[in-house]
Amino acid sequence: MWFFYALGATLFWGVADLFYKKSATDERYSHLKTTMAVGLVMGLHAIVTLIASGVDYNFLNLIYYAPVSLLYILSMAVGYFGLRYLEVSVSSPVQNTSGALVCILCLIFLNQTLDGLSTAAVICMCGGVFLLGMLDHKKRKAELIREDRKYRIGMIAFLMPIIYCILDAGGTFFDAYYLDDFASTPLVGVTEESIETVANVSYELTFLLAAIVLFVYVVLIKKEPVKLPKQKNRLFAALFETAGQFVYVYAMSGNAAVAAPMIASYSIVSVLLGRIFLKERLTLFQYLAIAAVMAGILLLGIAEA
Repeated sequence: MWFFYALGATLFWGVADLFYKKSATDERYSHLKTTMAVGLVMGLHAIVTLIASGVDYNFLNLIYYAPVSLLYILSMAVGYFGLRYLEVSVSSPVQNTSGALVCILCLIFLNQTLDGLSTAAVICMCGGVFLLGMLDHKKRKAELIREDRKYRIGMIAFLMPIIYCILDAGGTFFDAYYLDDFASTPLVGVTEESIETVANVSYELTFLLAAIVLFVYVVLIKKEPVKLPKQKNRLFAALFETAGQFVYVYAMSGNAAVAAPMIASYSIVSVLLGRIFLKERLTLFQYLAIAAVMAGILLLGIAEA
């Protein structure tokens, strides 16, 4: 069953990227509305999990786990903003290089070492991202001849998946600290069996609180209407995101050695769907750069396994 869970996570997250891009409209608060939708669905999932699992949850964990949760949530909101101006075929692979940054953080702060395969993976990912940045800058510079404000913002937007990568890597790095050992974790009232569930519920409930805060800001303060029929793509993205998160846990607990590199390469699905359904067209050099990033993600997953 682990294979089907891993396949599910790969497909769910790849499809989620497609709907994230479809929901990235020219609305001023488009990225915040997407964050609200994801927070709502994840919050509902957390409530169902608490009821169904019977885990004795201490709500103080919302505070203790907040540093990790906020890094993840902020990274996703930043990613949604970048998708307003970037192809998902570019944004998704760049965002998924966070694994390389986690490796670098472990080298610096935990005095860990890299094997040859991991080193090659980091070089592939960093080199691919650098090349993508250069190519995107060249493209935006040529388009600036038209003095189109959208493209000026687009040059800045390329930084968004990189910022996402940094924030997500920070969340993953601290997540490792929280989940490494249930006996020394800052979380309270957890056991070896419940620690992952408690952490995930804390993350999803914090996402729900963030969605409520954004609702107050966007709808009540800024008077920006949220019409339900127009939220279809955002809700689909949130459903696939949450479904991927759900099956991911079972995939990793079943056969992490094979599941990890498989799931880490879900950006391949994002690129294919972007080309098929969004008619995204990239240059040959962009595809080569993306291929380098993908190869690095796959190599890093294999090395970690």
